[in-house]
Amino acid sequence: MKEPVHVIGAGLAGSEAAYVLAERGLSVVLHEMRPRRMTPAHHSDRFAELVCSNSLGGEARTNAKGLLQAELRAAGSLVMAAAEAARLPAGGALAVDREVFSHYVTERLEQHPRIEVVRGEVEEVPKARPLVLATGPLTSDALAADLQARLGEPFLSFYDAAAPVILGESIDMSVCYRAGRYGQDADYINCPMTEEAYRRFHRAIAEARRHTPHDWEKLEFFEGCMPIEELARRGYETPLFGPLKPMGLPDPRTGERPFAVVQLRQEDREGRMWSLVGFQTGLKWGDQKTIVRLVPGLENAEIVRYGVMHRNTYLNAPHVLAGPNLELRALPGVFVAGVLAGVEGYLESAATGWLAAVQAAARAAGATDPGVPPPESMLGGLVRFLASANPRDFQPMNANWGLVPPVPGKLPKREKRERMFARGLEAFRAWRERAHVSRA
Repeated sequence: MKEPVHVIGAGLAGSEAAYVLAERGLSVVLHEMRPRRMTPAHHSDRFAELVCSNSLGGEARTNAKGLLQAELRAAGSLVMAAAEAARLPAGGALAVDREVFSHYVTERLEQHPRIEVVRGEVEEVPKARPLVLATGPLTSDALAADLQARLGEPFLSFYDAAAPVILGESIDMSVCYRAGRYGQDADYINCPMTEEAYRRFHRAIAEARRHTPHDWEKLEFFEGCMPIEELARRGYETPLFGPLKPMGLPDPRTGERPFAVVQLRQEDREGRMWSLVGFQTGLKWGDQKTIVRLVPGLENAEIVRYGVMHRNTYLNAPHVLAGPNLELRALPGVFVAGVLAGVEGYLESAATGWLAAVQAAARAAGATDPGVPPPESMLGGLVRFLASANPRDFQPMNANWGLVPPVPGKLPKREKRERMFARGLEAFRAWRERAHVSRA
């Protein structure tokens, strides 16, 4: 094929897609609008920039994201290679140093002999086919309008938020303590709260100034990434059953369980920065500082990055997809990936980017359609959900065990999940061999 394959967007989905196509011998043009045009959530011009969390999910064989990670490793994923290169301690989760991670991906793509990087906004869907659209949750207004006109289907949008990050040396470790929940690896810093401290904290959130959207924007929070102020608004005890739950985190100095616990997760390899777990927020920055410093042990916290709220844009996947292969019904040869395709999460975005590229590569080469991974695999279950979910009130989906069929028999939960993990990974590998989908 003489004409290159165009990939729009260099987030995790687009970066993965460009790499897969190039490794399969195709010329690729990778479009990224940053830094010509920045977004409210990004801070650099690097590819695959992580802006919400540094965790790619749990790695255990009982974890749904763990299965998706294993499938991507088996596929030779660029994102998984970057994650290994930038890995940070995080108990049973795969967490990364965000700077190292994005630098790794950017360098691999910019130095690839078959990839041309074009900086600048793409305002309408290119005519070239096949094409991979991976513009992410912050698709530009111009491209979104063009897509909407072509598809005849309005976008749905929800608001996502990032958590504040604080300087590690400003944490008072005479108050806080290292521990993992229920005795797991002590990779988290825990800030214990008395009931009185929690009451002051909750009151401050209730009185804090929030982000006020434009009149045309509708706040539709995704349940898996709920801002802390929205949780607090739902009730005094709601955060106690969410990010501030104290279960499994007794204070080792007293042996007693605190009334509430705020957890901090390591943000960089050296442990100089820590993010507040579950504290996604869109509050005004001055109010964020006040609230963070109400947490015991963080009275002198130095915030190095404040939480931000931004719009996420995605398609009504079951309405616009031709099938689980991520091809748009109204635009044959155009494959979508990432949040735009209706998935939630960095890992899920990378996985759909990989699959969209596999489909586009086959189409470009005039090869037999490779199909999609089997339903027992996590990626196969995820894309089948996108194509078949109820289009009414559709919201993005992340990896979970409800996407794949259960194993037969009455088994303990842990054993059942481990069997589902083994079965799913075996099915994914067998599909790759059967469909002649080589490792990237």
